[in-house]
This record gives sequence, structure tokens and C-alpha cells, in this order.
Amino acid sequence: MAIKDNTEKTERSEYRLFRARAYVAAALVLLAMLVVFFRLINLQVQQYDHFTELSKENYLKRIPIPPVRGLIYDRNGVLLADNHIEYVLEAKEDDVDDMPSMLRSLMQLLPINLQEIKKFKQKMRVNSRFHPVVLRKNLTEQEIATFSANRFRFPGFKVSVRMERTYPLGSVAGHLLGYVGRIDKRDLKKLDKKEYKGSTHIGKTGIEKQYETRLHGKAGYEVIEVDAHGKPQRKVSEQAPIAGEDIFLSIDLELQIKAEELLKDYNGAAVAIDPRNGDVLAMVSMPSYDPNLFVNGISYANYNALRDNPDRPLFNRAIQGAYPPGSTIKPMAALAGLNLGVTTPSKTVYGKGFFQIPGNRHRFRCWKKSGHGHISLNRAIYQSCDVYFYDLAFRMGINRYSKAMNKFGFGKKTGIDLPHERSALMPTQEWKRKRYDKFWYPGDTVNTGIGQGYFTATPMQLAFATATLANRGRKIKPHLLWATRVSRNLPEKLVKTVKLPSIGVTKLRYWDDVIRGMVNVVHGAGGTARRSGAGAKYRFAGKTGTAQVFGIAQNKTYNASKLKKKLHDHALFVAFAPVNNPRIALALIAENGGGGSKVAAPIARQLLDTYLLSKEDKQLLKEKQAAIAEQAENKAKKKSRRR
Repeated sequence: MAIKDNTEKTERSEYRLFRARAYVAAALVLLAMLVVFFRLINLQVQQYDHFTELSKENYLKRIPIPPVRGLIYDRNGVLLADNHIEYVLEAKEDDVDDMPSMLRSLMQLLPINLQEIKKFKQKMRVNSRFHPVVLRKNLTEQEIATFSANRFRFPGFKVSVRMERTYPLGSVAGHLLGYVGRIDKRDLKKLDKKEYKGSTHIGKTGIEKQYETRLHGKAGYEVIEVDAHGKPQRKVSEQAPIAGEDIFLSIDLELQIKAEELLKDYNGAAVAIDPRNGDVLAMVSMPSYDPNLFVNGISYANYNALRDNPDRPLFNRAIQGAYPPGSTIKPMAALAGLNLGVTTPSKTVYGKGFFQIPGNRHRFRCWKKSGHGHISLNRAIYQSCDVYFYDLAFRMGINRYSKAMNKFGFGKKTGIDLPHERSALMPTQEWKRKRYDKFWYPGDTVNTGIGQGYFTATPMQLAFATATLANRGRKIKPHLLWATRVSRNLPEKLVKTVKLPSIGVTKLRYWDDVIRGMVNVVHGAGGTARRSGAGAKYRFAGKTGTAQVFGIAQNKTYNASKLKKKLHDHALFVAFAPVNNPRIALALIAENGGGGSKVAAPIARQLLDTYLLSKEDKQLLKEKQAAIAEQAENKAKKKSRRR
């Protein structure tokens, strides 16, 4: 009886086990069927359009048509970046039966070198068999005629027309314009592949990069029917590409060329802005470079020459060069002192040739060894008394000083519409602690007060701050894009200016107090740049600056004649004109040029004349200057005869 019970229990347990396994198997089968069912819905319904398109592509091919790149002009319609018609020899791999034999024959017919053959083969390996690949570019009329007469010998090869970017003025405004170059792997990661599938070039630097979207345009395409082997049979449809927008820059080419000409003997930069609207009238960085070198891939020799040049021609000093601003910032510091109640227009400081922090024996020297005596704000500006501004900064303290200078745009980017602008440095206690893990000392504040020490600024920042001063605190964002044009048949569309928060002062006359000092810099009897203001047909305001490249020990004196050129002081100058209705504000630096009054100020005066005077005025001025030079020469000759 016991044996029977055990047998029944075993049979029941096996049955339950079998039934459980059957349920699990059924569930798995059902789950698999559901997966297949939903996958079918996904393929048949949700992705119907996608797979229909793929199916069409088995017999329809969509060939991209690249758009024509937009042109770049200056504000007066002078062409700065053009598209040059280029004739190229190209071929499709599928159309050529014996490529090696064809290439050998072509080398005998045309001056094709081995390097071009090598590049052609490399492109053939990565391109579709049905897409044309360029063998030789820039065909001459003679080469086109020679090939055309022998074309029957080279089935699959043909001469085609392509557009190539060119910069007609060469190195003029090179840093500003930038250049286009061949699309590389890094570009492909960021591009809309659909829009750039037929394009070969993209903006790499400058305006070309900044406004790539506007300049590139919208790609078109043609749909062709292909056979079972993928060979084109007929065109089904076509959508024309939309050309890129033409853009007009705010720069005045005459002023731009003049600035480059005047700075050709220096490494340096110049920026001119219209204070009324933020238009950048000129932006120069010297030395410059020819952007044409980069369009189709610069040679190793040319690139190495640019890269290894100690003058760094590829470096855009106008927006990337961070220099000690020197005395050019004294008018802004004076306004901050007035506004904060630290000084008044009539308050005097005794300038005895040096400044000492109370309780400290270190002497912070003035450029005038004998000192300026008792000096007020106006004379402190136009005679550039260091002691006055040492004292002013010390009493303000670095926190209030930095905050006030930040309002003029120092220590932050201006927002100019160019890539890679630097913010330079307006130092603070917190910055020094984080950067060097050191305390901020009173001497740091004193040095900052005359635009030295840790304080640096770009020429663009100096021009922007000067324009803000000319506007009596009204700030407008500087910009290069002046207008756009979507079609040659339509008028240009001007770009709106962007207003920034203004600088408020407790008393409006403070602006007049500071600007009066700047006017006396160039028109006053004791002004540091009075020679630059002599004979001007308009009144302007300016400020010289001389920035030390290295520190001088307490018991040493500065002697430029005994120093290498690269250790000479930088020469700076800022100005705006005319005083009562400013139309131009500029900042200029000549690296290692020496004093701002001797080098930078005369250059700035010529730039102001170039922009403000009529052609008649300029001619009269030239004649007057020539007469003065002739008189001086005659006097020198008479003296030499007497000797």
C-alpha cells in the first residue's frame, strides 16, 4: 500500500512539473509572437516613410548641388572676399575603363605632376564611383584648349567650372576677414551633413567663420534614376541651391589700409569705432597674412614660415593681444574717482617725482623725475602725472577701482562679432588669491592705478572704453556686420545696433572735467601729445600711454639705447573726434615703439585726418606739411653751410 502511494505522488508531481513547463513555454512563445508583431508594426507603419525612401534609393540617387558662397564687402561696397571661377579637370571612376593608362597619357599631354596623381587616387578610394574627382585645378586657357582637342582620347574625363574663394586685396584686413579652408574631420563632427554634403570648404577663422551660416547658403540637389549597376540613366527632378547672403562690413577700407600702412614697421594693432552706433571702422593687427594661402590647403613651407615667425603674423593682436594699458586708462580712473567722491576737480596732490605708501619706504616713480608739484585732476590728465593716479588708486582700493573699470568693459569681452576674443585681465584680490595663492598688497593697487602690474587690456577693449567716454557713458556693442543682402536684386538690410547698460555718474559735469583734460593732452600748451594736435582742423581728445615691458629696479634708470628692441616700452594712444560730436574713437598700440607721444599719437592723428577730412582738406594738409618740411630742410642746409 505504501508503494502505491509513493507511485501516485511521483506521477502527480511529474504532471505538475510538466504543466508548469508547458505554461512557461507557451508564455515565451506568446512573448516572442508579440515582439514580432510589434516589430512588424514598427517597420510597416512607424518607419514606412524611411524604408520607402531607402527602397527608392535603390533606383533613385540624390546628388547634392553646393550653393555659391556669399560675398563680403566693406561699408562702401568694395569687394573684400570674392568667388573666382576656376576650371578643373575631373573624372568619375565608373566612366573610365583603364584609369592607369589614361593617367599616363594625360601626364604626357598636360603638366600634371606625381603629387596631383597621388592625391587624385586617394580621393578616388574614398569617393563614390559615380562622383567626379578633381585631377588638376586652375587650368589655363592653353591647357583647356589642348585637352579639348584631345578629349576623344579620354572618355570619362572632362573640364568643369567650379567656384573658388579668393581675397582680392591679399593681406589687407587678413585677421578680420579670416579665411575658408577644406572641410576636415573636426568640421564634419559639427556640420549639418545634409547641407554640406556637396561642399568642400568652410569658414575657419574671422568673419568667414563667424558668419558661416549666412555665407554658406542652402544646398540644392538633383534626383537621377540609376540602373541595377548604379549607373545614371536620367534626371528625374532638381532643386536649385540657394546662394549664401552677401554681407557688408562696417569697416572703411580707406581707413583700414591707412592704418596698416602706418603700422607696417611695428608689431601692433589699431581699432577705430564710430561711438554713435558701434560700427568698427577699422581693425588692424600687424603683421598680417594673406588668407589666399589657406583656401586650398597651405603648403608646409608657407605654414612653417608663418608659425615659426617670431612676430606671430597669425595672432590677432586687436582682440587677442593683452597689453598693460599704461596711462591710456587714466581718464576712466579719474572719472571713477570723481564719481566715488575720492577726488574732486580742484583737489590737488603734491607730485614730487615718486609716491610712497604710508609706512613703506618703496618708491613708485613718476615718469617725470623732478615731479609735477601741486597738481589737480585736469593737469594730472594732460601731463599724465603718475603720482596723482598712484594716490587715487590707493585711496579708492582695488575692489572699488576694479568694479568701476569693469563698467568701461575692462576684464571682460566686448562681444565683437569675431571668434576667439580675449577678456584680458582686470585684477582683484580674489583673482590673485586663486591664481597665485597670494595676498593682494597695497603696492599691487598702486601699480594698477597707472595701467601696469597685473592689469591688461586688448586694443578692442581700449577702443570700446574710449567710445564709451566719448558718449559720456552711453555704451553700444561694437560690431563688424553692417548690412546683409540676400539677392543682388534687393537692397541691403542694415543690422540693428545693440545698446548696453550705460555708466551713470552722480554729476554730469564730471564727464566734461575728464574730457577737458584729454583735449588739453593734444591742444593744451603742456599736453603730452600737443605736437600731434598742432594744426588740426577739428578739436579732438586723446591720451598717451607708455607701457613698460619689464620692471626696473629701485636704483636703476631706464635707458632705451642700451636695451634690445623687444625690451623697449610699448607706445599707446587713445582718442576720439570731433570733441563735441564724436564720429570716431580709436585705440592704437605699437609694440616696443617707445613713448606714446612720439610714436602712437602721430599715427593716430593721421588716422583721424584720413577719416574726418575731405579730399580737399587732406590735399591742403599735405601741401602744408610738405612746405613745413621743406623750410626745416632749408634751415638745416643753411646751418651746415655756416659750419
